[in-house]
Amino acid sequence: KAFFPLHARPPDNNVPNKLSDDPFCRKRGRLKTKIKEQPTMSLFRPQLWTIPTTGEAERRRLPKLTATLETRLKHIARRYPQAVFASSLAVEDMIVTDAICRLKLPLRIITLDTGKLNPETAALITAVNVRYQTELEVFHPDPESARQFEQEFGATAMYDSVELRRRCCHIRKIEPLNRALKNAPAWLTGQRRSQSATRSELNFEETDHSRNIAKFNPIFDWEENDVWAYAQAYDVPLNALYFQGYPSIGCEPCTRPVKADEDIRAGRWWWESKDSKE
Repeated sequence: KAFFPLHARPPDNNVPNKLSDDPFCRKRGRLKTKIKEQPTMSLFRPQLWTIPTTGEAERRRLPKLTATLETRLKHIARRYPQAVFASSLAVEDMIVTDAICRLKLPLRIITLDTGKLNPETAALITAVNVRYQTELEVFHPDPESARQFEQEFGATAMYDSVELRRRCCHIRKIEPLNRALKNAPAWLTGQRRSQSATRSELNFEETDHSRNIAKFNPIFDWEENDVWAYAQAYDVPLNALYFQGYPSIGCEPCTRPVKADEDIRAGRWWWESKDSKE
């Protein structure tokens, strides 16, 4: 299948799955055991991040969190019909997508195909369309701008400097997002305060001053375990890379698995200092 819900299984233990320093070196295999049965790594491999185990505390909180999320989304839809939810297809964004589709709200759901996605991420777009009987609006980078950048700086220019990496991000993410939001009355994200220090001041409603429109973060106050509790309870489609040590997933060249003791965003632009990361 194109997607792997929370009850799906991780890779077969009989197939080598060695993690090297090369970010492209990873096995893409069929998921084979439930989350709580994910195997530990051998002595010769680092212990990778695994999906958090949720318990009774998260299950008790979930009904109230879900009701609050639904209330927030209905509030946004009343104030700003055709507001745009920009989905990165991360687990947080899948939760918001699930709620929007369950409630049949008049909110547009868009996503970006940067041209550098992992195959697992690209497959999830199709899976979402099938599961929710919808059609995500997919925005792509301008092909000529992407071609000129790689012709001038090379396909791996993002590793050469922060400036070039950000230029690549602008071409492949920022400019397509700007097009997606061009006529939007407001937009939504799946960002959470506890995801990183740079997001610690997030609020439910903000003003996007660069676009002069309202911006909403409907799960800004959720914790990571709350996110996974919802994903399990509602069996939302998930990126298969979550079962391979990827807690945060971006473009393929700029994302790697992380070890169990690393920050969950350590695999994003891992060659840069923390100060330069978004």
